[in-house]
Amino acid sequence: MNKRIVVTGMGVVSPNGVGVPAFLHAIQNGVSGVKFIPRYEDLNFSCRLAGMPDFNWDTLKNYVSDVTFHGLKGTNIGYGLAAALDAWADSGMSYETEEPRWETGCVFGNSTADTEAMKNVITRVDDKEAKKLGSRVIEQAMNSGVTSYIAGRLGFGNKVITNSAACATGTQAILMGYEYIKHGYAKRMLVGSAEHVDPYVYGAFDSMRVLSRKFNDRPEQASRPMSLTAGGFIPGSGAGALILEDLDFALQRNARIYAEVLGGSANSGGQRLGGTMTAANSTGVIRCINDALTSSGIHPRQIDLISGHLTATNADRQEIQNWSKALGRSGDDFPLINSLKSMIGHCLSAAGSIESVAAVLQIVHQFVHPNINLEDPNPEITNMVSIYCLPLKMIKKEVNIVAKANFGFGDVNSCIVLSKYK
Repeated sequence: MNKRIVVTGMGVVSPNGVGVPAFLHAIQNGVSGVKFIPRYEDLNFSCRLAGMPDFNWDTLKNYVSDVTFHGLKGTNIGYGLAAALDAWADSGMSYETEEPRWETGCVFGNSTADTEAMKNVITRVDDKEAKKLGSRVIEQAMNSGVTSYIAGRLGFGNKVITNSAACATGTQAILMGYEYIKHGYAKRMLVGSAEHVDPYVYGAFDSMRVLSRKFNDRPEQASRPMSLTAGGFIPGSGAGALILEDLDFALQRNARIYAEVLGGSANSGGQRLGGTMTAANSTGVIRCINDALTSSGIHPRQIDLISGHLTATNADRQEIQNWSKALGRSGDDFPLINSLKSMIGHCLSAAGSIESVAAVLQIVHQFVHPNINLEDPNPEITNMVSIYCLPLKMIKKEVNIVAKANFGFGDVNSCIVLSKYK
């Protein structure tokens, strides 16, 4: 089908900016949202930093009823609600509806149910106090809590799905929403993802020794994708949301159009050919990128910018090599590439959606955000691609097409292609 799918609204809760205006200012100016977290020191974690949104919980009263707010404890649900409802308002539509919105659905992802909420359940049950849990616990303990809150508030009557694919979740959600509209199953989809890295999730990653631990006294310098001194990733929290619409449907209501989703792909490397639970199969990654380009009907040379996964681990070098092979471009011919994780850390399931909001903003405002903390690029990377492809400062330039990809634990991959609307 020849349907065109466009982005008509965006919302974001990011470690370096809550709301699109604050977030745009931060990414243009290389503002870090990574902070020292005293509780992580008390818990004797090796990494004591996190990308943590400056989120005022009371602002949720602007989005939901007093009754809903009173019982709401799940932080990832709060982040997701704020981002999703901001995106909806940004698209020019009202929250209120008497009838279900049959033409509109939602794909919104996360990793796990809120573990703080689950801790409360476990503690109460073990103490034989299950009757004290109350009726609001289960909706926040279930993994589909975020989508249930969003869809209920806005009255969605189409597909409502919670997806979970580790770090590929956010871009996968966007791709799924795109496909539903493309195939005529919906006219509009709210897509995105949320993540709250609480101490229990954080502790599990800390035990893997994949987190940065040498910059606890210098939080803003700690997340260092593509750097020679990169020492692991910094976990982050937040949410990103986008409104996708069939172009004709959007034009009928005179919607503002930010960008177009040209296509994309999601696959798995099958944990074969070098792929494992925690490492990507390069063949699968390259196939995912190539399939995304084919789906989008573009040539590799048309890509102006790559919004990379690039987590500040040893996988960065392999990722650059995969992009180079997939696009057949290297040296000075390689596209500009940046990693938002240098400013916000790795927001896990929320990474792809927050980074996609950043990708769209770069198309709309015609700039490339900097890679901060990259004063010492890894020579293994600069031997493959020109150092000038790794911008250290914001660049004002024409950005027509962005390739946005994320790769997750379980050897899962997702890549979407975004374009300036013409």
